[in-house]
Amino acid sequence: MTDTAPISTPFTAESTAGEVVAGIDLTGRRAVVTGGASGIGAETARTLAGAGAQVTLAVRDTAQGRRRAAEFVDATGNETIRVAPLDLADRKSVAAFIAAWDGPLHILVNNAGVMAPPEVRTPQGWELHFATNHLGHFALALGLHRALAAAGGARVVSVGAGAHLHSPLVFEDIHFRERAYDPWTAYAQSKTANALFAVHAWERWESDGISVNSSLPGAIRTRLHRHVGPQEAERGAAGPDGDAPQWRTPAQGAATSVLLAASSLVEGVGGRCFEDCNEAPLNAPGSHRGVAPHATDPEAAERLWQVSVETLTV
Repeated sequence: MTDTAPISTPFTAESTAGEVVAGIDLTGRRAVVTGGASGIGAETARTLAGAGAQVTLAVRDTAQGRRRAAEFVDATGNETIRVAPLDLADRKSVAAFIAAWDGPLHILVNNAGVMAPPEVRTPQGWELHFATNHLGHFALALGLHRALAAAGGARVVSVGAGAHLHSPLVFEDIHFRERAYDPWTAYAQSKTANALFAVHAWERWESDGISVNSSLPGAIRTRLHRHVGPQEAERGAAGPDGDAPQWRTPAQGAATSVLLAASSLVEGVGGRCFEDCNEAPLNAPGSHRGVAPHATDPEAAERLWQVSVETLTV
C-alpha cells in the first residue's frame, strides 16, 4: 500500500469485465493470460480479445485451449487468439514459453493456479501451491521482462485471492517440510505471495514503464474448486471470521483483472492491490474484505523476491 489517496473508479463488485472494457480499443496490443481456457482466466482472455487485443492462452491443456480459442474467435470476431503450452510447476515448460515469445508484450495476466489439492511436490521438492501460484509466475514474469519493457507502458496483473487473509508467508518453512501440510494454509500463503510480488515488482520495474498490481477477484465457482467439495469451497472462500462468501459470476470475477490490464483509470499505478474494481482497503479484523497488512509489507515483498530468485537458481 502507499501513502497516496486510494484509487477509486465508477465500477463496483457487480460490474462485469465487459462493462469495464467498454469503449477501450486494444488493437495492436499483445496479451498473455495464464489459465486462459477456464474460469475467470477464460473470461479475462475473451474480454481482452473482444476489445481487439492479440491474446495468447497460456495453458496446460492445449486441446481445451484450442477449443476455447475457437469459441472466442466466434464470439469476438478476433482471429488473432493463440494457444501455447505452459505448465507453471514445470521449470522447462516455463523456460520454453519464454524462449518462444518474440516481440513486445503489453499485458501479462498471471491468473492460473491450483487450490487445495492433496500434498504434492515438484521434482525439486517445492510445495505445489507455491510452485505453481507463485514461483512459476515469478519465473514467467522475469523471463518476459524484456518483452514487457519493450512494449512501453506494459501491465502485469497478479491474480490473488481473499484467502490470503488466512496466512502470511512463513519464510522459515515455505514448503511445509517441518510443519504439517494444510491445503488451505498452503493456498493462502501462495496468494499472499501473489500480492507481495506486485509490491516489489513495481518498485523494480516502474522505471521500465511496467505497471504491476494484484487483484482480489472474489469467490467464483470454477474448476479451481475441483479438489474440494461444496462445503469445503464455502469454508475456503469465507473470511477469517467464518462469514459466508458472496459468490460472483466469472464475468464479475474477471472485472478487476481487466481493469488493471486495460483501463486508463489505473494508468501509471503500481504496487497496489485492487478489489471490486477499486483499490482494496486494509483488512479490518473480523472482515473477509480488503488486503492484509502482511500482503503489503515492502520488506516481506523484497525478501520474497530474493528467496524466489535463490530458489530458481539452485
